[in-house]
Amino acid sequence: MEIVFEKDYLRELYYDGKTNDKHHRYQPQIVKKYVNVVNILDAVTKVEDLFRYNSLHYEKLHDDKEGFESVRVNDQYRIEFKSTENVEKSITICNITELSNHYKKR
Repeated sequence: MEIVFEKDYLRELYYDGKTNDKHHRYQPQIVKKYVNVVNILDAVTKVEDLFRYNSLHYEKLHDDKEGFESVRVNDQYRIEFKSTENVEKSITICNITELSNHYKKR
């Protein structure tokens, strides 16, 4: 899939391993796992391939997150994204929108 980062801090975490945004600071082990999961997203050719990775727990979100999908980074964090398929070139574009604390109350 082609990866697009919606927010700068997500891109910085992936390429630099850290971010200048003080609201999005993560432990090094979370950043390492985030990078590994983004690499998996980049390596697969279509969203259905994510089902092969049981540890990711790929799912489509519902209710207020309708239209989004998620995969787990670990038990606490998940990557939320939207995927669109470009039929013309047969490319799936994965727009990563957030690295969120799954159990944090909103």
